[in-house]
Amino acid sequence: MSLWPYSIFLLLLFILLTSSNGAFGNNASNEPTLPLKRLQRTQQSNSPSCYSQKSKTENGAIILEMQHKDYCFGSISDMHRKRQKQLVADEIRVRSIQASIKNIISGKTETLSQTQIPIASGVKLHTLNYIVTVMLGGRNTTVIVDTGSDLTWVQCQPCILCYNQPEPLFNPSVSPTYHSVVCNSSACQNLQSATGNSGLCGSDLKECNYVVNYGDGSYTRGELGQDHLVLGSTSVENFVFGCGRNNKGLFGLASGVMGLGGSGLSLISQTSEIFGSVFSYCLPSAEAKSSGSLVLGGDTSTFKNSTTISYTRMLANPQLFTLYFLNLTGATIGGVAIQDSAFGERGMIIDSGTVITRLPPTIYKAAKAEFLKQFSGYPLRPGISILETCFDLSAYEEVNVPTIKMQFEGGAEMEVDVTGVLYIVKNDASQVCLALASLQYDDEIGIIGNYQQKNTRVIYDIKQSQVGFAKETCSF
Repeated sequence: MSLWPYSIFLLLLFILLTSSNGAFGNNASNEPTLPLKRLQRTQQSNSPSCYSQKSKTENGAIILEMQHKDYCFGSISDMHRKRQKQLVADEIRVRSIQASIKNIISGKTETLSQTQIPIASGVKLHTLNYIVTVMLGGRNTTVIVDTGSDLTWVQCQPCILCYNQPEPLFNPSVSPTYHSVVCNSSACQNLQSATGNSGLCGSDLKECNYVVNYGDGSYTRGELGQDHLVLGSTSVENFVFGCGRNNKGLFGLASGVMGLGGSGLSLISQTSEIFGSVFSYCLPSAEAKSSGSLVLGGDTSTFKNSTTISYTRMLANPQLFTLYFLNLTGATIGGVAIQDSAFGERGMIIDSGTVITRLPPTIYKAAKAEFLKQFSGYPLRPGISILETCFDLSAYEEVNVPTIKMQFEGGAEMEVDVTGVLYIVKNDASQVCLALASLQYDDEIGIIGNYQQKNTRVIYDIKQSQVGFAKETCSF
């Protein structure tokens, strides 16, 4: 009996399986797999409470547990609505960033009511994502982590206007270690570089007031204060922060913001003698509800990285010295190099506050074309907000996703985790988009967002003026 009919049957069965809804998808089997159905089940679970997050000390470094706030506040059953709002807020943030950078470079000055602070302009609900718990004035305080902000601030009593937060407001009157910052102090004088606004002094010239206005109309206003800050097991005496008496906006329902920027008022600068001006983080995947970590200190033995750390230098920018600039020299998708002359032309900001990475228009177009070439055969869907390359993956259990790698000056490389390549807009995966967006104009500054930094150990070594990358499955 001939084996041809049976062989043809096996061949047809194999073809059917490899094009079906199973694990094979439409791409090479050596590409990372995104488990869509498992992520959908995770998103339907109950939201945990994040108060208070843990800390520990290892080899002199302080490790603070870091979590994604979308799984810390309220129900996550409405993730579709949350993600749509997140994209809108992210675009407002980036537009404000670009306008602020242009104003600073051109030397343009603005009134206090118009001032937009670079990077920090998006501190609002669904934009800044990651929170940690510290102890300020003897009580636990949950704050949003932002490398683009310099001034750390919390809401304070008595409050003229405050947004809702789950924790009690900070009350300086019951803290025996709190005292106000005076007008002629160096801290008050540093407000200009930290916030874009100089310190405002009353008629008695004693109390130093601050104002930070954000691009979406949100703001925080109050006076500078000093108090005892505890990070894990490490004490920081006379830590300078903003005591916000008048605050408007939805700041992630956290008590305030932890500023990790480069000015003299940032937490990193104020603790430089303790931690050597080195910090790092591993941002957890929101979908997995996992914990990441913020490490203060440079001992790499505390990391759990699975690949060798590769470093690239920070670009010096005297006008924008509080931001972290890197030189993006290339990128690959599925091992194929993206060809574009815009690589290496100008610096990119790396930021923990912006969500979606913004690329120069020509680089984005080249990356989009290569991604579509490799991620082919899936039904296309209309774009949403800033994301224009979308698919309907609701019929698939899991899909293989082309690996994206970003290459930096000096040979450093950051491989984007599989959970950072596609942005799941709808829980049923009927709208899943390439998680990259284009800048509007060629002369704008690119931004490496936090969505692409997930499950990566990112090390900021300010003393050596370098940033390092290594793969790490975030945990605490």
